[in-house]
Amino acid sequence: MSYEKVEQAKATVIGAKQTSRAIEFGKISEVVVARDADARLTGKVISLCQDKGLPVHYVDSMRRLGKACGIDVGAAVVGLKV
Repeated sequence: MSYEKVEQAKATVIGAKQTSRAIEFGKISEVVVARDADARLTGKVISLCQDKGLPVHYVDSMRRLGKACGIDVGAAVVGLKV
């Protein structure tokens, strides 16, 4: 999974809480998690993805993931909408 895929996505959900909510409503096709994010933030999302059978991809940097989403701060979790 590359940052380019996030940049090219038509619609994304940024953040652990919003992504978790979107997963529960069936609006996410895959999830991107930054490896340098706190496990307390990402653990619930990863667990939800496993329960729902959604693919989870990892990238190295929260900062670069946030930049790929077009925001000026880091992003721990990004969901790509269906």
